[in-house]
Amino acid sequence: MLPIIGVILMVAITVILAAVVSSFVFGIGGQVQPSSPNANFQFDYSDAGGGTYNVTARHTGGDTIPQPETVKLLTPGGTDEFDGAVSAGSIATVTGVDAGATVRVIWVSANGEDSAVLASGTTPS
Repeated sequence: MLPIIGVILMVAITVILAAVVSSFVFGIGGQVQPSSPNANFQFDYSDAGGGTYNVTARHTGGDTIPQPETVKLLTPGGTDEFDGAVSAGSIATVTGVDAGATVRVIWVSANGEDSAVLASGTTPS
């Protein structure tokens, strides 16, 4: 009886080991995608006249985003890219954005394959 249990355990260990090795060989275990940074942004809206606003996005805390990655302020009125590494105090500004427009801060990975919305807001109506 004891030799049968030993054989069953050896077969089980072999099957588990084969599954782990094959997952790495076929790339299932190695597909790790870069995660978007955890950063906080604040929007400031100043009246530009004629029903438009100047929109400033300011990094207020969280992760510093290194240079090969890009961070942009995206609005219907235009786009501005943050300069260099984006850390607390970094700003981007777009002028002449219509009232009630949605504005976003977008992150793009260094290889350009991944992106995420880090913050979103709406200009006053």
